[in-house]
Amino acid sequence: MSIELEMAELESAEDFLTYFGIAYDPGVIQVCRLHILQRFHDYLKYRTDAGDPTRDQYRDCLARAYEDFVHSDAQTEKVFRVFKRAAGIATVPLSSIRRARS
Repeated sequence: MSIELEMAELESAEDFLTYFGIAYDPGVIQVCRLHILQRFHDYLKYRTDAGDPTRDQYRDCLARAYEDFVHSDAQTEKVFRVFKRAAGIATVPLSSIRRARS
């Protein structure tokens, strides 16, 4: 079975961490589970190498995402748009930037 099919069976942050053999503090997971999983997704999205990630790359991205929240918190990390907006960080889609007409 491929790693993608195996991961499709996982349902929680705890499932992912256990699957990849990453020791975790349940208190951190209880508070930041969605943030960790979103950061994991973000790290996978921005990998610099091409192709499908290997099991080690998946594990490294998840471990890195988890560690971000062991040493910080959701407000500081600003994973979700609501925290970015509250801090005054806004993104503008490139498609909405145009030259002014003279």
